Amino acid sequence: MMTFNNLKLDLEGGILTITISRVSKLNALNTETVEEIGAAMQEAFDNDDVRGIIFTGEGDKAFVAGADIAEITNLNEVVGRRFSERGQDIFSMIEESPKPVIAAINGFALGGGCELAMACHIRIASENAQFGQPEVKLGLIPGYGGTQRLTQLVGKGKAMELMMTGDMISAQEALRLRLVNHVTTFADLMYKTREIMGKIITKAPLAVGLIVDCVNAWYDKEEHGYQTEANSFSRCCGSEDFLEGTHAFLEKRKPNFQGY
Repeated sequence: MMTFNNLKLDLEGGILTITISRVSKLNALNTETVEEIGAAMQEAFDNDDVRGIIFTGEGDKAFVAGADIAEITNLNEVVGRRFSERGQDIFSMIEESPKPVIAAINGFALGGGCELAMACHIRIASENAQFGQPEVKLGLIPGYGGTQRLTQLVGKGKAMELMMTGDMISAQEALRLRLVNHVTTFADLMYKTREIMGKIITKAPLAVGLIVDCVNAWYDKEEHGYQTEANSFSRCCGSEDFLEGTHAFLEKRKPNFQGY
């Protein structure tokens, strides 16, 4: 697999773990790291051995503690627009990935780190994790899709409060707000994440990818989610995986899905 300056990639049992590795910066996102995330996602898409993707941060303090502030201080309106749109495009690759993506959040998930976690399909947090969109404290707003995804996940009123105050919340509060799916001990974080991913990757890859399409379509004003669901259900019914899955069930054996 490709090597990167700020990411560590490990592929085991069909699960690609992408670790943000800038420990001295609390894994903060700079432009190079964001571009590397895009390249790593593209490699995951192109590699048939990759069935699922996990994002996490190196160390025990931070998933991603935000953007690299030293880098963004020189943004202007023109460059700022390009900066935001590029980040949105790359994080959309994660959100729209036909392969399941889980965030294993091992500490601070602030600013761009919270946005990265929210772009993933599922979020698992360790007890020491903290979440927030503190951009308002810098005279900014979330620019990598955070205003949209946070609202979708926790609701309009709470999203407004969190973004307007810039307050951080604990892992338990994030669980209460449904920002994360599960909270575990730090020691059990990767075990729990791999356990859930392990269940998902035994299922039909085509159906898993189409579930992503259908759920995302609910939020897309240009698509009708129910129609997308019907179209995708129909596509599943014409697939070899559908035949394999139903036959395996009737024959009381484990299915061997091929992804088509």
